[in-house]
Amino acid sequence: MINPHEIFETITMISNENLDIRTITLGLSLRDCAHPDIDELCNRIYDKITGVARNLVKTGEDIEREYGIPIINKRIAVTPIAIVAESSKGDYVKVARAMERAAAELGINFIGGYSALVHKGYTSGDERLIKSIPEALATTDRVCSSVNIATTRAGINMDAVARMGKIIKKAAELTADKNSIACTKLVVFANAPDDNPFMAGAFHGIGEPECVINIGVSGPGVVHSALKKLGPEADFSEVAELIKKTAFKITRMGQLVATEASRRLGIPFGVVDLSLAPTPIIGDSVALILEEMGLEKCGAHGTIAALALLNDAVKKGGVMASSHVGGLSGAFIPVSEDVGMIEAVECGALSLEKLEAMTCVCSVGLDMIAVPGDTPDHTIAAIIADEAAIGVTNNKTTAVRIIPVYGKKEGDAVEFGGLLGRGVIMPVNRFSNKLFIERGGRIPAPIHSLRN
Repeated sequence: MINPHEIFETITMISNENLDIRTITLGLSLRDCAHPDIDELCNRIYDKITGVARNLVKTGEDIEREYGIPIINKRIAVTPIAIVAESSKGDYVKVARAMERAAAELGINFIGGYSALVHKGYTSGDERLIKSIPEALATTDRVCSSVNIATTRAGINMDAVARMGKIIKKAAELTADKNSIACTKLVVFANAPDDNPFMAGAFHGIGEPECVINIGVSGPGVVHSALKKLGPEADFSEVAELIKKTAFKITRMGQLVATEASRRLGIPFGVVDLSLAPTPIIGDSVALILEEMGLEKCGAHGTIAALALLNDAVKKGGVMASSHVGGLSGAFIPVSEDVGMIEAVECGALSLEKLEAMTCVCSVGLDMIAVPGDTPDHTIAAIIADEAAIGVTNNKTTAVRIIPVYGKKEGDAVEFGGLLGRGVIMPVNRFSNKLFIERGGRIPAPIHSLRN
C-alpha cells in the first residue's frame, strides 16, 4: 500500500527537486517497410510511424495531467535505417526527411534510428547511410543518428572510427551558422543497447518486438536533495544506502507511467531506463551530487570513486523496483546539459582527460563535449577510439557525442538551447594521432570476449 507520507514525498520530489519522466519512447520496427524504390519506402515509413504512434503524445499528456507527473519528451526509436533501406536505390536523406515529417505530424520531440551497426564491417547500405548523415542531420530538426563501431565480441572497427571523425566534422561544417548543432544529434557507440530510450542514441534493436514502450526516468535533483539532508558525518555505506532507496522510489514512478502508457496504447512495456539524466536547470545536476559527497568541485581527485558509488547504487535501487530495467541505466555526464559540469569546466576543475576517466564507471561516455572548430577529424576519431576501447575492454556501453563548433576556440561559450544547454569549448590535446588513425583495420576483441 502507498501511504500518505509516500504520496507527499513524491509530490515534493516533483515540485521542488526536478523529478520527472524524461521520456516515453515508442520503439517501432520498420523492417516490413523495406522496398527497392526509395520514394515508396519513405511513404511506407511515414504511414507506419504516423499510424502506430498516432496517440503517443496525447497519451503522455493525459498521464501527465491525471497523475501530476511531468513527462518531458515523447519520442520514437525505429529500426536502424541502414537495415530498412538496404535494398532501396536513391538518396537516403529522403528517408530522414520522411521521419522528420512523421515526427512533426505527431508532435514528437525527437525520432532516433537514422543509424548503422558497423562494429565488424560495412554493408553497402551502411556505407550509403553513413555518407548521408551530415546532410540528413543538417536538414532536419528532430531526426537523431547513431553508429555502433565496436563491441566486446567483435573488437573496434577502426575504419569506421576514422570515417566517423570525418562525418562529425562535415556535420559541424554544414551547421556552422547554428553552432554546429547537427553534431548534438549524432552519437558514436561501442556496445550500443537495443532498448535505449534516450536520444540521440536510441534505435529499435533487431531482437526487439514489433513495437514497445520504453521509459526513461530522471532525478539527479532528488538524489542531491536527499544527500543534503543526510549530512557530512554519514559514511559511504549510508550514502550508498540512501541513493539506493531514492533510486527505488524514482524507478517505481517510472514503472507506474510505463505500465499505464502500455495499457492505454495497447503496446507492450519494454524497459525502464533509470539513468540520472541531468538538465541545465539549477539543482538538477549529477556533478552537484558528487560534490555533495565531499568534493570541492567535480573533477577533483576522488571524482571517479564518487561516480562509481553513485552509478552502482542507482542500479541496485532500480532493479529492486522493476523487473525490466534496461537501456543505459546509471548516471549520465553530458557536460553542456549539467550546470555543475559546466561550472567545473569553467573553473578548470574538469578536463577532457578527467571526463574520459570518469566514463570507465558511468553509464555512457563523452557526452555533449564542445571542442574547438579546428580540431582535426583524426583527433576526433582518436577520441572515439579511446572511448570504444574503454567500452570493449570493460564490456559496457560507451559513446561519444562531440561537437567541434566552427568559429569557436578554447574557452569560448556556446549556446545550444533547451535541454541541450550551453557549453564551454574544452581544450583538446594537440599532439598528433594521424598515423595511428590511418592504420585502419580492426582492433581485435579482448581475450575475455571468448566466453562460450
